[in-house]
Amino acid sequence: MIEFSTLSTFQLACLVLAVGMLIWDTVEVGRNDAANLVNAVFGARVLRRQTAVVVAGLAVVVGAVLSSDVIDTARKEIFDPVGLGVLDDALRAALAIYCSVYIVDTVLLYSYSAFGMPISTTACLVFELLGAALAIQASTVNWGKAGTVMAGIVCSIVLTGFAAFLIQRAVRGAIRDRSTHLATLLLHGGWVGGGLAAGLSYFLLLKGMKNVSWVQQISSWLSLLNDTVEMGVGGALLLLFMWGVFAILIHVLLVVYRRRAARLLFPVLSVLGMIAMAFAFGQNDLANCASPGLAAFTLLREQNVAIGTEVDIAWWMLLACGLLLFVGMTTKNAGRVTKAAVSTGSVSDHVELWAPRWCVRMATRLLEFRGRAPALAPRAAVTAAGKTMHYDPLRACVIMSVSASVIATASSRGLPVSTTYVAFAAVVATGMADRIFQRGDAALKMGRAIWVVTSWVLSALIAVAATALVATAVYRLAIWGMVGCIAVNLLVRRVLKKRADRQARRVVEEAYERAHPEEFALEHE
Repeated sequence: MIEFSTLSTFQLACLVLAVGMLIWDTVEVGRNDAANLVNAVFGARVLRRQTAVVVAGLAVVVGAVLSSDVIDTARKEIFDPVGLGVLDDALRAALAIYCSVYIVDTVLLYSYSAFGMPISTTACLVFELLGAALAIQASTVNWGKAGTVMAGIVCSIVLTGFAAFLIQRAVRGAIRDRSTHLATLLLHGGWVGGGLAAGLSYFLLLKGMKNVSWVQQISSWLSLLNDTVEMGVGGALLLLFMWGVFAILIHVLLVVYRRRAARLLFPVLSVLGMIAMAFAFGQNDLANCASPGLAAFTLLREQNVAIGTEVDIAWWMLLACGLLLFVGMTTKNAGRVTKAAVSTGSVSDHVELWAPRWCVRMATRLLEFRGRAPALAPRAAVTAAGKTMHYDPLRACVIMSVSASVIATASSRGLPVSTTYVAFAAVVATGMADRIFQRGDAALKMGRAIWVVTSWVLSALIAVAATALVATAVYRLAIWGMVGCIAVNLLVRRVLKKRADRQARRVVEEAYERAHPEEFALEHE
């Protein structure tokens, strides 16, 4: 281990950049992904956004401290830093790759957040690492692992979409719009609420917290059971047992507390789902912001690429990163992302959204093929404070439960799946199950969904190209390349921030005009 006082000027600059950008990027990840954690609970008006952020933020911090194997996947398995040993200055090349990821990631996440666009921090990380590694030493890319991660991301979207659609259609068919009606919940509340609670508990504990000692003990018991019967039966039996226990418990509470329990059942479950998803987010998405900076730090401390990427990350570093994620969740742009995500899946007739005209036209064509069946979701209600309820608590439960279960399962396998993709798929799929695209601004909401998915593809292309250029500049020009790239970063942020603010004001004005056309009729005559 070498003292930091002996570092060269370039290495010292990389250390300062890595630490500074780690803080910056972690805040940006929290800023963008806050919508994925609180949008359902906030959209259903179960909690105020500030309260939801605090509750979810605490769960994020805990999840970050118990970070899974995902951080190693992002740190050294997308590309192999040891492969840089063929270069005379392997340490310099590795530092250039990790620093360039941060320079691009901070501006990309900030720009998307400013426009209220949820972006996948996971996909950005993967493609940024690929772009930088290709530019410096293409042979170091682990195409097998990169392909596995990207396949995992795609599979998580498909799995979430199917599961969310089927579960939402099933529970909506049983409960309809009577999610607080005592007689209905006495009949269906047990199996619906018990199933959602069992799924959350099973995937969060046995998958997301598999490294905790007492959870490992439970897993060992299941392994003994699997040795005597077919593989996987132990987990299935445990899940069914938990489902039965939760179903009985919920039914007893409904019998004892009657209307009070009926009123609180799905709001409470949606908050528990948010906590579970926030925990899973802290485990999974911590890798997206922490791994490059922590990797650069350990590389400089050890002055050896092979050793530096094998050093365990201290718990206090993970705790600090978790707290920075929490800070990012409280920022202004985080609120803008939350509002746009909620509006995309809203049951309200008129929403404040923006989408390019070609996306709206494409959505209009797609919606022409929809059935004529009426929407299943209840119409948007208004709270006592005059706030629109974009979802009902029943749908919020399904969104949170499915999303948290998928993310926790991926974390247990060391796969950095996208919280953004998973949460967005759950919102859109549950909306389709509820047939929300039947009235009002349906084409605009569907067009926004198309634009979000298109922007995800664009972000991958931008990440690869931009990081390749930045990595080359930092590697070839050292400090001067670093300074120039940071200057471009700040300039792009400044320009896009002004454009985003103008668009936000225009979106509000256009939404008001659509909701009150009679006030603008004379202007067009």
